Amino acid sequence: MTDKVDFDKYTDNYNQLLREGTSFFSSSEQYFAKYKVELVKKSTRHPVSRILEYGCGIGRNVSYLQAAFPGAEIIGTDISEASLEIARTENPGVRFEGEHANLALGDFDLIFVAGVFHHIPPAERPGALALLSTRLRAGGTLCVFEHNPYNPVTRRIVDNCPYDADAILLKPAELAGLMKGAGMAVQGRGYCLFIPPKIGWMAPLEDYLTWLPLGGQYWVKAGRA
Repeated sequence: MTDKVDFDKYTDNYNQLLREGTSFFSSSEQYFAKYKVELVKKSTRHPVSRILEYGCGIGRNVSYLQAAFPGAEIIGTDISEASLEIARTENPGVRFEGEHANLALGDFDLIFVAGVFHHIPPAERPGALALLSTRLRAGGTLCVFEHNPYNPVTRRIVDNCPYDADAILLKPAELAGLMKGAGMAVQGRGYCLFIPPKIGWMAPLEDYLTWLPLGGQYWVKAGRA
């Protein structure tokens, strides 16, 4: 069994490693953060005043969440203290915390999770989702993005990424099942990241490809049952 990756070791070159692994798709590693937040914004119909980013890392998604949901309070949590130091520096005024389970964070209208669960050992995933379920307001949304294990290019990127050395990819049906097991109702799921930005004029086609298991990643949305 592979030892758990210590993300404190990758805080200084996280963006560089991401850029090296994905430059064939986009010249900017920030594209992926913006893309996912915009996808969530487009599909969110209810008011959002409080957002939790679970596994926020160095805070790459925070500025895009702020732009998508103006005025919303955003709290980021992560287990890597070195990552949180960078997140606090890059995002002044945003609250970042290092412990998920022991904080009275209150309830959230939106919980955003991107590329986290493949780092969580399978035996611990039900507990993580049970925790997130307790943090979700009635009528709120949990949206989780994960690497698509059916995409061979994605698998190659993961296999060659140092901070994915402990990755155990999970399929959309598995993630949806875990959400249901945590007492949530799955609201939708789909594949994404098909079309690179250099041919962005084709991007509207992605709305018709969510069923096709060839996207670089996928998403699953759920709410309180």
